[in-house]
Amino acid sequence: MQVTIEKVVLLRFASRYRRLLRVLWICAVFTVVVGSLLPASSSALKALDALRLNDKVLHFSAYAALAFLPALHESRRALVTAAMLLVVLGIALEYGQLVSFGRSFEYGDMGADAAGVVFGMATALAIRASVP
Repeated sequence: MQVTIEKVVLLRFASRYRRLLRVLWICAVFTVVVGSLLPASSSALKALDALRLNDKVLHFSAYAALAFLPALHESRRALVTAAMLLVVLGIALEYGQLVSFGRSFEYGDMGADAAGVVFGMATALAIRASVP
């Protein structure tokens, strides 16, 4: 992989602003949890539906972002833990949708979540590996 100035800047930012990235990650996790458990009739989900994005794309993207942020700066051990917890979170939230009004349980959503975790971590780790 070719080293670009953007990758170097991204990794320097990540190492310098580790605390900020952790706070952003916690906010992102909170947003995913709330968004996953909101009733289908909520204004937030209606606005999201208006975008006409595929549900699996939304799941994949959300979990890719959740995995990408810590993979930029955390230790390998922390990343393994984070990856496992994110997959468990996706499964738990899918089961939580069983009791959320107007929401449905889908195994495909769990698969999209797990694929997003793998993609987000792999992308960030590839960036980390390419910068000396």
